[in-house]
Amino acid sequence: LAPNPGASFALPDGRVLTRGDEVLTFVNRNLEPYRGYHIFMRALPDVLAARPKAQVVIVGGDGVSYGAAPKEGTWKDIFLNEVKDRLDLTRVHFTGKVPYEHLVDLLHVSRAHAYLTYPFVLSWSMVEAMSAGCLVVGSRTQPVEEVITHGENGLLVPVGDAAALSAA
Repeated sequence: LAPNPGASFALPDGRVLTRGDEVLTFVNRNLEPYRGYHIFMRALPDVLAARPKAQVVIVGGDGVSYGAAPKEGTWKDIFLNEVKDRLDLTRVHFTGKVPYEHLVDLLHVSRAHAYLTYPFVLSWSMVEAMSAGCLVVGSRTQPVEEVITHGENGLLVPVGDAAALSAA
């Protein structure tokens, strides 16, 4: 992967995003706490307030890859419901899982990519986001610090700190 300034990404509602748009991405196989989905959602109200033109694209399924399943519902809905009254949902787009070629297009139009995880193995999607030209805002954990130096090739925030994430 390498930056592609001519890329575009079609949202589920048919709108098309390009590199000229202000796009924030969050990608996980499944939207769940172990990979920071809850922190991302809690940061979103402040992010959207600070960036009135930002479009947020969230990729991931409703299942569980790591950790426990919720007692009822999905992690996606639990944390969306926690903040939805403070979000402009016309600017927050859930795609579910997407084919790889669409994910690549999305990373090419993304200006900032949130990569949040507890100390765990590094995800290939973070490295691909960096390769595609995204600014990665990642959790300050050992595997992330192996590839991101804060302020040089990305930004690092403390694990679990929604306020630091939204400020970054």
